[in-house]
Amino acid sequence: MRAMILAAGRGERLRPITDSIPKPLVKVGGKELLLWHLEKLKDAGISEVIVNSAWLSDQIKAFLGDGKKFGMSITHSQEPPGGLETLGGIVKALPFFRGEPFLVVNGDTFMDIPYTFFTKNIPLSGQAVLFLTDNPKHHPQGDFSLDKEQRVVLGHDFTFTGAAVYTPQIFSAMKVQREPLRPLFDRLIEKKSLYGKKLEGNWFDVGTEERLRDTDAYIRARNLNRSDS
Repeated sequence: MRAMILAAGRGERLRPITDSIPKPLVKVGGKELLLWHLEKLKDAGISEVIVNSAWLSDQIKAFLGDGKKFGMSITHSQEPPGGLETLGGIVKALPFFRGEPFLVVNGDTFMDIPYTFFTKNIPLSGQAVLFLTDNPKHHPQGDFSLDKEQRVVLGHDFTFTGAAVYTPQIFSAMKVQREPLRPLFDRLIEKKSLYGKKLEGNWFDVGTEERLRDTDAYIRARNLNRSDS
């Protein structure tokens, strides 16, 4: 399986930090968010990754290079100023996945979970699996619910973590343009082709300075940084 890390966001809520540093390169527990993802992907057997970028792309490309220093192969998908939003970014990157199911994770999140959890949940053609979590205090309204067959339905029980395994067929005939994911999810829900799995671990959306501090404190309290242990 190949993977994509979404790293094109501006990070408005983390300004002024993100005025000079792209959000996925902000450090938690002494390590860049992107590096946490790369290590977990590699541990799960994923060594081929594509990373999209828009804001301060040059910093992301310089940090990652071609991935050899991380023991991986990294491809860059640079987007125009302002980015393409999530759906547009994925559609632009589709050729990288060679028609196979692929994992997508948000570069501005931290998940305390082995990424083999994701690779074990592969959808059938024309379907997708979203990884959900209990609603955090900053998003009490949630995004979705699950039915008894683990299909995603409209509701407010869980929050979407940004991590998902997609099959390329659900993006067929789509153009590369600025477009969010939610309308696609709604269409898949109507077709009963969108499934969900509750994350078996802690998830952090590092979207504000407060949540950045909370994530950093969580990592340090548990001594999760291998280079520091």
